[in-house]
Amino acid sequence: MVRIINYKKRQTEEGKEFCVLEISGGIEMIKSKTSNQFYATVKKAFISSTFDEDTCKALIGTEMSGNVTRQECEPYQYINKDTGEVLMLTHRYQYEPEEVKAQDQFIDDLIKNGVSI
Repeated sequence: MVRIINYKKRQTEEGKEFCVLEISGGIEMIKSKTSNQFYATVKKAFISSTFDEDTCKALIGTEMSGNVTRQECEPYQYINKDTGEVLMLTHRYQYEPEEVKAQDQFIDDLIKNGVSI
């Protein structure tokens, strides 16, 4: 399950405004590579929408089936707003609906059972 936690206004290259929904997955415990201690975190992603600002505000708190998953991508620079540190990242987080996950699992099961697609 994911929860809509916020929205942001964005602009297309042509200057047209639209809203994106900020979603958050469930809490995860991650072990630090430097301190060896666990910390709590959540994965977040943005979903484009056709909703106006009032609708986006009303949707905050809504839960949807699916997950926020890590997706590998071309390397890009990310600047930590708190520290100013510049990082090179090769992944993004994206929303994956439950139906897609079930469909992918079905295809994987077919392949494992020797069915060619």
